[in-house]
Amino acid sequence: MKSPPSRALFRALLVLCLSVAAFAQEGHPLTGSWHGDWGPSSAQRNHLVFSMKYEAQKVTGIINPGRLAMRIQTVTLDPANWTVHIEADGKDQTGNPVHVVADGKLDNIGSYNRTLSGTWTQGSVKGDFKITRD
Repeated sequence: MKSPPSRALFRALLVLCLSVAAFAQEGHPLTGSWHGDWGPSSAQRNHLVFSMKYEAQKVTGIINPGRLAMRIQTVTLDPANWTVHIEADGKDQTGNPVHVVADGKLDNIGSYNRTLSGTWTQGSVKGDFKITRD
């Protein structure tokens, strides 16, 4: 009469499965919802919400979903130094067309709540930005 699989073998398989799941990739480093702000000074800040997704070999998304949403046109990620270039077109607070260029660096890559910060140009206004993945 054969005995059922040993508990030691079961535990070893369970540990192996959990280890694989723990080290599994969570996807493209820019995918997800991000929030933060940008502005030309520490006193003048504008709220930011990003929603980005990696699909069909490129990153797509939107900045500030809603009435004044800006559709992301271009995203370039350089994994050698974790720099990111983003361009978007949308409307400013008064409804006029505006082009946005953001150049930043990803930090805390291993963390779920990684950050992206750098320079922000919206039309003729330049400043800095920082967003954190939710």
